[in-house]
Amino acid sequence: MLRLLSFALFLVIWWIAALFVGGAKLPSPPAVLEVMIAEASSGALFLHLGATLARVILAFVLAMSLGSAIGYLMGRVRLADKLGDPWLILLLNLPALVVIVLAYIWAGLTEAAAIAAIAINKLPTAVVTLREGTRALDRSLDEMASVFAMPRWRAFRHVVLPQLAPYIAASARSGLSLVWKIVLVAELLGRPNGVGFEIGVAFQLFDTPRLLAYSLTFAAVVFVIETLLVQPFEARATRWRPRAA
Repeated sequence: MLRLLSFALFLVIWWIAALFVGGAKLPSPPAVLEVMIAEASSGALFLHLGATLARVILAFVLAMSLGSAIGYLMGRVRLADKLGDPWLILLLNLPALVVIVLAYIWAGLTEAAAIAAIAINKLPTAVVTLREGTRALDRSLDEMASVFAMPRWRAFRHVVLPQLAPYIAASARSGLSLVWKIVLVAELLGRPNGVGFEIGVAFQLFDTPRLLAYSLTFAAVVFVIETLLVQPFEARATRWRPRAA
């Protein structure tokens, strides 16, 4: 109910602001809804949303897989941490726009270049989170697994992974929010479809209702995924932790 009330308050503020500013700069909710319905009826809205979501999923899975593996290695092996830390600092401080532009220059305006650029921007945050999670592992539990001669994979599955689960969940949640933003920039600069591409077209035409229609639809999809997938996963991953009274 609180979320619904918050959404209703947002609509009221938007509508009042549209009355003061004018429809040319800030169209009213019904005007934006009309564009949404028109784009959905033509199929364009679902086509571009699907393209964007596909890029998000591919880049996110790639970044999380590599980032988790590299972060775990850097957390366990001191030499790997010393060798990888300068590259990690570089990637953390390299602007996303630079990575995307270089990827398009070096690999061309291709789908692979866009996905790789998005994944590279997400990669260092995943590495840092999992490295810190690995450093925080309880060494006494490792000793216990050794004493009971647990196979390495079984020890990883039942001893290490449950301790890393909260860090994986935190990395996934923060990383997903980062990927949502970066994918729109990549589409704006060099893809022929997607929500970012449509936002770029709307900007060139000064078509504010269309820009808001695609932006808000994308935001709604992100909200649904966050509510139905990400938050339950994070709650499940951290369910063993004691809660504050």
